[in-house]
Amino acid sequence: MKILEISLFHPELVRGGAQQAAYELFLGMRRAGLDATLLASADLSGPKALFKPGAIITGFDGRKNEFLFLSDAFDHVWLRNLNIRALHWFEEFLRDRNPDIVHFHHFLTFGLELFLIARRALPKARLFLTLHEFLAICRADGHMLRTFDKTLCTEASSVRCHQCFPDTTPEMFRLREDWIKQALGVFDGFIAPTEFVRERYVAWGLPARKVHVVTNAQSDYSKLDSWRLRPPSPADRTRRHNRFAFFGQLVDVKGLGVVFEALDIFAKRYEEALTFEINGSNLKFASEKFRGQFEDFVSGKHGLPERIKVTYNGSYAMTDLPARMARIDWVLVPSIWWEIFGLVLSEAFMFRRPPIASRIGGLAERVQNEKNGLLFDAGDADELADIFYRAITEEGLWKRLSAASPGVPSVESVVQAHLKVFAGGPPGAARRARAA
Repeated sequence: MKILEISLFHPELVRGGAQQAAYELFLGMRRAGLDATLLASADLSGPKALFKPGAIITGFDGRKNEFLFLSDAFDHVWLRNLNIRALHWFEEFLRDRNPDIVHFHHFLTFGLELFLIARRALPKARLFLTLHEFLAICRADGHMLRTFDKTLCTEASSVRCHQCFPDTTPEMFRLREDWIKQALGVFDGFIAPTEFVRERYVAWGLPARKVHVVTNAQSDYSKLDSWRLRPPSPADRTRRHNRFAFFGQLVDVKGLGVVFEALDIFAKRYEEALTFEINGSNLKFASEKFRGQFEDFVSGKHGLPERIKVTYNGSYAMTDLPARMARIDWVLVPSIWWEIFGLVLSEAFMFRRPPIASRIGGLAERVQNEKNGLLFDAGDADELADIFYRAITEEGLWKRLSAASPGVPSVESVVQAHLKVFAGGPPGAARRARAA
């Protein structure tokens, strides 16, 4: 079986959960002896030196079976690729590789046309799409947050979307939805990382029989020698667990602003000391307001008391996790959007660092409140401040939650789960059903 994995970005170029999961799955397939190829996108927001005159698809860093799709003309409104040459060379690449399975992990930077091209170029292949976000449903970056007041949105409609984008008529939103559903109609199946995602997409209109729940792939980095052979610290068994950390994208919807507000409340309400470490990147994609708030807190300009320390450690590779997890007790996941899966939860679980997460979307599905982590209402800084105090002072809480950590399923088992989905049903079933 020849498998083509198509990923939004390469995790070594742009950090993010979707691309990390896609890359882990690709590597797992290669280790399993499968003939797998990765095509990861790059766009002009990343390194400009990757773009070469006349090139659309290039090799990546001399690595076998890893390629880059150089995207320079993506239309974010209609989710289209406006570079005709890109469409042509993608089709040539498909015919050259001739995979049995084409597994898309996104269409951002690629364009919905690539789905239609894949079906036309490879009529016997089976096509799948993993639903890593809600971009097909929501024009507001797939976050399903109302643009005018940042409240959570539970469903899309032509009128509701028009309210978020008043310059676009309801009729155009209906046309946009029809175009997206037409493109998605070529797929033989969809993969949702959580039941929450499956339910949302089925309610939107995807056939329930085609949407399968398969967890994201994630290697267990707690098995690295840098963690496994780490000498035990007597302090770990006796001190208060007052070290908190954030891992992930430094953008508004990830909720760091809620943490900053909670630190303010905590400082006024309680006398305990705590440390908060920030690990992540892509601050350039955040709003100007959030960037200013971030700089105030990490530089010390905000004026928190000395007993509360905020440190920014910069970006991190997955192999950096053992060292960074060793320094902290709790992992904060304060997202304010409908988080799909939360790969950082997997990172917390593998190192037995209990997560403190928003009670929302895939986070609420994966974290068992009071059993392997703690949940708070999304955006509620007041509740989060009280959880800080409880996490620091409640005897036995950290030990109990840490001991119940579920860890992460092996990448090998996730690969096998994907192969079962890929094997189901006859090739082109989606196309024939639509034609009928």
